[in-house]
Amino acid sequence: MSTQESPKLPNLVGARRFLSLRARLGLGALLLGLAALATTALIVLGMEQVSARIDAALAAEKRIERYSVLSTQVSTLIVVAAEAIQSGLPAEERAARLDSVTASVTRTFVRLRQDLEEAVEEARALGLDEQSRRATQSIGIARMEALFQSTRNAFLSSAANRERLQGYIDTFAISFDPLLNGVITDEVRARDAILSGIADLRRRLTRIAFGIAAVTLMMMTGYYLGLVRPQFDRLNLLRSAARQIGQEDFAVALPDHQPDEIGLLFTETNRMAVALARRKAKVDHEWARLNATIAERTEALRAANAELSRTDENRRRFFADISHELRTPLTVILMEAQLGLKGAPDAASAFETIHNRALRLNRRIDDLLRIARSETGQLALSATSFDLAGVLRDAADDTRAEVHSAGMTLNQGPLAPVAVIGDPNWIRQVVTGLIQNAVRHARAGGRIELALDSADGMGRIHVSDNGPGIAAEDQEAVFGRFTQGRSPAKAEGFGIGLALAKWVVEQQGGFIALTSPVPPAGTTDTAPGTKVTVGLPLDAA
Repeated sequence: MSTQESPKLPNLVGARRFLSLRARLGLGALLLGLAALATTALIVLGMEQVSARIDAALAAEKRIERYSVLSTQVSTLIVVAAEAIQSGLPAEERAARLDSVTASVTRTFVRLRQDLEEAVEEARALGLDEQSRRATQSIGIARMEALFQSTRNAFLSSAANRERLQGYIDTFAISFDPLLNGVITDEVRARDAILSGIADLRRRLTRIAFGIAAVTLMMMTGYYLGLVRPQFDRLNLLRSAARQIGQEDFAVALPDHQPDEIGLLFTETNRMAVALARRKAKVDHEWARLNATIAERTEALRAANAELSRTDENRRRFFADISHELRTPLTVILMEAQLGLKGAPDAASAFETIHNRALRLNRRIDDLLRIARSETGQLALSATSFDLAGVLRDAADDTRAEVHSAGMTLNQGPLAPVAVIGDPNWIRQVVTGLIQNAVRHARAGGRIELALDSADGMGRIHVSDNGPGIAAEDQEAVFGRFTQGRSPAKAEGFGIGLALAKWVVEQQGGFIALTSPVPPAGTTDTAPGTKVTVGLPLDAA
């Protein structure tokens, strides 16, 4: 029996080996499948997380835009309320005037609350801390809405006189803006935190992906070393040849005398090595040319992106500045129109002022349209020779009615011609803005002085007032965008006007300087006063 059963032993051993190999193949396939499933789950989870954060960032942008709409509506409310106060309207007519504006503001508050409720719900995917932070934003909205409601009710009260109504509006304007800026700042900070969270999530997912890749690589290595290589010894030569070819060494000569599948594979590998050797020279040449092209295009793209970023920044800065300049002539037009409606004795002068300001507003709109169509977003300034004294006289004429309406006097001595190089239209706008600033901030002093001289190759215009002056720590800040003094006496601030004026003057090779208090030799009173000097290069011709 033993001699008859002995030939069957190798078959049994082979069967066991076959089954063991099949089990190992199944186990290896299962492990690789699990790795693939883990990778898929990681990708799906990561996409969901990133999608949720992107949606949250977009929602934050939407709320920021909604706050911008609220800011515009509140500005309109203040303008309409101020007009109603100046017109001396009774409470019923004031309510009619403000009805549509207050309705718009109320609807915006409703949308903001709805947006915030949606944001709190969406924040579930971002964690409890983010959900709680968004819920607390309702406090800022509630405070703004309460301030709006109380101001509206007080403004519509029939018992309030003009001074009290003006006080309500001033208090509302001063108190509402910090609340709105705080909410917007919080939204911007939240948006930036969400975007930063996306980057952190990407890094975590990257580390996990590398970990899965490392585990998968170890499994594949064990699969190969423990199963594949022992079963396919003949493929060692092909593996060595493949490695040699992978190192771009195409001097391969595999034995192809056996006419089986592996022998045919050896033959095709030899042919492939010869073909690759021929292709290598051509590929090296094309690759060098491609690298040069990529480097050139990459540098061009980098420069284009930088230029686009500068253009976009310039355009945003310009439109913020020009909006202030458009409001100035429009305010004068409204004031003169109100005087005309009240039956001012000199109606012709009022209509002439309205006509002149409308022409100036039209010029500003033309400038705005040119900038909107330009590629750079920069303000177009034309350099020409002109008389600085004439520009000063024009600016004085443009603002004389405004100065007189404020109960102030505008004094100017004899103006000798001074030829300078620059854009006369924009310089006139700058000087006009300086006079209007003096009207707003030095009303109590009652006097504005204009002077003209030249020194050190510069023609200089001086606009002086006998107002309360500007603190030393605030003098540099008033030239910044949307910057005002810190003390209550300067709560109105110079605003964005001086920022645009500084840019316009410096773009023409000039300078703008502020002096406060004014030295005793140059002041117009015992008050500290403020003097703003604008200098432009003299015409050497």
